[in-house]
Amino acid sequence: RHPDGLECELFISHAWQEGVFEFLAKVRHSWPRSVQTAWCCMLANPQNLDISSFLQSPKTSPFAVALEASKVMLVVPNRHQSVYTRLWCSYEAYLAQEDGKTILIAHSSNFF
Repeated sequence: RHPDGLECELFISHAWQEGVFEFLAKVRHSWPRSVQTAWCCMLANPQNLDISSFLQSPKTSPFAVALEASKVMLVVPNRHQSVYTRLWCSYEAYLAQEDGKTILIAHSSNFF
C-alpha cells in the first residue's frame, strides 16, 4: 500500500454482470497506454461491509470522488445486459460527460 495513496488516472465503470475473466480480458485489452493507475469499485470499496453511509450523497460518494480525480473513464460492457441498466453506471456516465472526461468502451480480442 502506498502511504500517500495514488492518483486516480483511470476510472473503471462496470455493471457486476460480467464474470472476472470477461472483466479482466476487456480491461487488459483496452487499458490506455498512458495510464498507470486505476480505480474500480469492486477493488476499492469494502464489498462485505455496509457502505450505505458513503452513498448518502451521490456527488460526494467514493464513485464520484474517484471519477472527478480521473483523466479517463473506461466502461466495461458485458454479455448479459447494458451497463446502463444500473443507475450508478448511468450516473457515472453523466458525471464523466459533464466533466469532459475521455470515455472509452472496453472490448477484448475474441474472448467475450
